[in-house]
Amino acid sequence: MKADLKNAKEKMGKCIDSLQYELSSIRAGRANPAVLDKILVDYYGTPTSINQMAAISVTEARVLSIQPWDATALQAIEKAIQASDLGINPTNDGKVVRVAFPQLTEERRKELVKLVSKYGEDSKISVRNVRRDTLDKFKKMKRDSELTEDELKGLEKDVQNITDDFVKKIDDIVAEKQEEIMSI
Repeated sequence: MKADLKNAKEKMGKCIDSLQYELSSIRAGRANPAVLDKILVDYYGTPTSINQMAAISVTEARVLSIQPWDATALQAIEKAIQASDLGINPTNDGKVVRVAFPQLTEERRKELVKLVSKYGEDSKISVRNVRRDTLDKFKKMKRDSELTEDELKGLEKDVQNITDDFVKKIDDIVAEKQEEIMSI
């Protein structure tokens, strides 16, 4: 039973990790190397992430510098960024690709806030699914006479408390990201 609660906590923790990874790829008007994590470059026929083939640095508040270790990959990196859903046109000086992030418009900020809310809601659903699966397991143990009614009620309360904690964490993470997006 304790192992099942620990397992539920781990799975809910993974839901939060997934949310934070998703939110890291949303740009909030500042240059953040994490926005490039999902972009794959066709590097000698193999889809490769940019951070595995280049040094990425923030040179100014809104500018990322990408310096590939293999100069022949420069064009491929530039094309991959252009083809991505970032909506940014990189510049190439022959040695470095620069990605300048424009100031976000109010409309775009509102779209991003909605997207953040959607990611948050998806994470809450995942956490609730873990809760449901854990409770189903405990109910099955009760049916098999491995648990008493009182033990089941106590475990249900514990699982609900764990779920409430993780839902609050998700709400806090989402609110923080929304505030970051809306600040100018």
